[in-house]
Amino acid sequence: MAAPSRHPAKRIAIFNHKGGVGKTTLTVNVASAVASLGRRVLLVDADPQCNLTAYLVEESVVDDLLAKSDGPEGRTLWSAVKPIVEATGDLRQIAPYQLSDPNLFLLAGDIRLSDFEAELNQFWLDCFSRRVRGFRGTMAISSLVDQICGQLNIDAVFFDSGPNIGALNRVVLLDCDFFIVPAACDVFSVRGLKTLGHTLTNWIRDWRTVSTLAPDGIYLLPGNPELLGYIPQRFRIYRGAVTSGQVGYIARIESHIGSDLVNPLRSIHAKMVNGSISQLRL
Repeated sequence: MAAPSRHPAKRIAIFNHKGGVGKTTLTVNVASAVASLGRRVLLVDADPQCNLTAYLVEESVVDDLLAKSDGPEGRTLWSAVKPIVEATGDLRQIAPYQLSDPNLFLLAGDIRLSDFEAELNQFWLDCFSRRVRGFRGTMAISSLVDQICGQLNIDAVFFDSGPNIGALNRVVLLDCDFFIVPAACDVFSVRGLKTLGHTLTNWIRDWRTVSTLAPDGIYLLPGNPELLGYIPQRFRIYRGAVTSGQVGYIARIESHIGSDLVNPLRSIHAKMVNGSISQLRL
């Protein structure tokens, strides 16, 4: 039996496992720019901190969304995946939140996503044991996004994620077609790129193994995220504009992007343009 087809909407994450590099702000602004071109865009708040949701929605609405997320009127990501986590049913259909721009939609985050993340580790292990429950749990967010893309004729999906390399970000990155790395001009961003590249390549390799174990006809993550590029942050929150010494980090970041991300990713898939950075057309 053939696996279900995947909606053609491009899925993108602006991701780094370092905090304070502007992931949420960049996600909102890039997604808004794409929407201004007439494309229909779905924003997915896959961060238990709910920064994206709080950024885009009034506080009273956020409070209401979180208060109702456990009940039948719930409209957060947790509301959708709760039946799978608690083994009480299938993925629940929820409606995304319509933002002021008619081309922008939001799947609201939830602090209870931390419960889902804890369960994701077991789902991942269950996949290696060919247990259907593992695949259903691992694919839950991707399946929900895919269904909404079909219902709303979405052109692009932007994920916001937490600053870590945990189980939740693993399923987000493996669901993405592309990712962009924001980086601050400091030594932590430079050192973090090596860990990021190592982790991503391991995730991709592991998922290729998992995919061979999947039951026939099951929906799967593509598991092949491509690097679009990086965005250096030229501003420091507490000290204003970046100094000339900090600007020197940009060359170091670019070098490490090549050695720690481009080269390892090139070694496991051949979709880079000239072995460098791919181009996304929306």
